Amino acid sequence: MNRPLRHVAIFCGLLILALLLRINWVQFVQGETLANHENNRRVQIAQFAEPRGDIIVAGRPVTGSKEVAGQDFTYKRTFTDGPMYAPVTGFASQARGMSLLEKTYDSILSGQDDRFAFKRARSVLTGEPLRGGSVVTTIDPKAQKAAYKGLTDLGARGAVVALEPSTGKVLALASAPSYDPSVFAGMTFKESKRFEALLADKSKPLANRALRETFPPGSTFKILTAAAALEHGVVTDVDAASGAPSPYPLPLSTSKIGSEAGDAVCAKASLKTAMQFSCNNVFLDAASRIGPDKMRETAEKFGFNADVYSEDFGDMLAYKSLYPDRLDKPGTALTGMGQGSLTSTPLQMAMVTAAIANDGKLMQPYIVDKLVDPELSPVEEHEPKLKSRAVSEDTARSVREMMEFTAREGSAKGALIDGITVGGKTGTAQRGVDVEDEVPYGWFVSYGKNADGASVAVAVFIDPTDMDISRADISGGKLGSPIAREVMRAVLVK
Repeated sequence: MNRPLRHVAIFCGLLILALLLRINWVQFVQGETLANHENNRRVQIAQFAEPRGDIIVAGRPVTGSKEVAGQDFTYKRTFTDGPMYAPVTGFASQARGMSLLEKTYDSILSGQDDRFAFKRARSVLTGEPLRGGSVVTTIDPKAQKAAYKGLTDLGARGAVVALEPSTGKVLALASAPSYDPSVFAGMTFKESKRFEALLADKSKPLANRALRETFPPGSTFKILTAAAALEHGVVTDVDAASGAPSPYPLPLSTSKIGSEAGDAVCAKASLKTAMQFSCNNVFLDAASRIGPDKMRETAEKFGFNADVYSEDFGDMLAYKSLYPDRLDKPGTALTGMGQGSLTSTPLQMAMVTAAIANDGKLMQPYIVDKLVDPELSPVEEHEPKLKSRAVSEDTARSVREMMEFTAREGSAKGALIDGITVGGKTGTAQRGVDVEDEVPYGWFVSYGKNADGASVAVAVFIDPTDMDISRADISGGKLGSPIAREVMRAVLVK
């Protein structure tokens, strides 16, 4: 063979070798990634080729599948009580993709999960349709309905989260205004326009305010400040006078901060009285004495500055609630009353309340009880998991004593239920330093326990931007406590 031909042969051999290497790389290394890529048309077709499995609430499916003629996607998703459950289910749209539980557990719902390999093989051999598995949630339908109805009756933007303190089960997860995932589940032009209208809506109906937005928690954070003060020995007797003046001079500042209850009530008030009347001065003073490091340490034990779910929870991952690092003295004091640069999701404040109700033990929140195959046999089951020991049992007991006193004799009376032990705390939060003209947020947190030992912790967040209401009427007690009461009643009163 002459030299030019030999060079051509070697070059062609190298090309063939490179092609073989590339084929093997794509098939064995990148194969799974490419096969499951969200932009892979085959993946999208498989997602809607057969009826999807269901998302289950209390034994009842809140999703379904409807056959669509004349296109690659044979079935499209339907939703029962779509707006009420949208913050839980998310959407499953042929054109717009998926979110929340629909996205996180798509492989189970579409039947493509590796644990269904035998069933897929049987489907190929027998020609039977491949059925998806189902996702069984922890949601209590009565609590969810009470939460959503409470928000929509107000006409407010907001969110409600209810947890079972002893396990971490999410019993309600509501956000308003909401949307119906059914209206853009398909591929039509009309459905596309509906989705675009939702995106453009200034009230942000697609937002999941319970998990994916953070706000200053206002006076509801005072229960954590009280816990930190007791835990670190800054306060040893909740009935002892605090010595904190009212109005309170903010450290390193000429500003003085008063309280709605007035100086006569709040000056030198005890921690218990300060909780009852939400006296800012006592909690500003407590946070200053505790210091930024111990305040942050306690906040982090309650779940701040950390992911609420691990990455295994996919699209159900909540935004982090933040207790800032490197705070100065005035910044630390302001966090004591839930203001400053402190931010929280409604889920996070429900976690704080649940830990107090659970003797200081914070359980990992979870919204999926189990995954089941098409024959309803369990594929995966969730077990309650301790997230942290937030505070001691004695500290939790003392905070509950103050919260229950606040419900009986203070600003949280609106949450009381006959025959139920209730503790609560109101909150009104300013939006920031430069937005005094904007209406504040309303918050309310509470827990309830019945004679059988069942309990529930609730956080209610209200953004009254769209409400026809005076600034003077905006408070967590007026707006949030009736919602919290009905959610607790739905869980505890049978």
